[in-house]
Amino acid sequence: MVNVCSTVVDMVKDELPLHQESLVLSQDTKTGLVLVDIINGFCTVGAGNLAPTEPNAQISRMVEESTRLAKVFCEKKWPVFAFLDTHHPDKPEDPYPPHCLVGTEESNLVPSLKWLENEPNATLRRKECIDGFIGAIEEDGSNVFINWVKYNEIKVILVVGICTDICVFDFVASTLSAKNRGFLAPLEDVVLYSRACATFDFPNHVARSIKGALAHPQELMHHIGLCMAKGRGAKVVNEVSLHPVEKL
Repeated sequence: MVNVCSTVVDMVKDELPLHQESLVLSQDTKTGLVLVDIINGFCTVGAGNLAPTEPNAQISRMVEESTRLAKVFCEKKWPVFAFLDTHHPDKPEDPYPPHCLVGTEESNLVPSLKWLENEPNATLRRKECIDGFIGAIEEDGSNVFINWVKYNEIKVILVVGICTDICVFDFVASTLSAKNRGFLAPLEDVVLYSRACATFDFPNHVARSIKGALAHPQELMHHIGLCMAKGRGAKVVNEVSLHPVEKL
């Protein structure tokens, strides 16, 4: 089964090749880091209905790379924005089962990022929907994320998190649409760091045993999510370094 799945993924990658660039972080270009839903309910083994049931290499790598970036940004006092998926029990998010309920550890940052709660240059935003851009809208119509971009005069956002093809992609697509409409000046570029993004694994042989379930092969959907984001105008990178040559 693993060999068959790998063959399918290789075929898709041949048909949908993804050229990835590198990003050099510099004081000369104001860059903000956006973390999408790097919380226990999606990343910590056994933490909830949508958490991994066993250690997962792609998710572990995403958490590690995102934590490393967050530390660099905070050390340099560059702006950080973190979305935290958080739901009320009486407001279900179909078609998903209850997850990341308000007041639970599921809705909190993973242990390696918990320190962001007390970081002065980090903005945390709890959201009740898949798309963080929509989730940042206040009752008065203002948008916390838009205000963050404008206040910090951000020209580039570096996006990391989970899930590549769901919450990450939806946020990126909405952000690019808003940028193209002129709502996010001075923002110029939206960049995804592929090694710091991840999605969940729900293979077909498991989905077939559950009525109404939809298969979600991890590596395939991760690749498709990145391709779709690039198709919308995002830049996709597989390496992030500090100017001039220092690696993160």
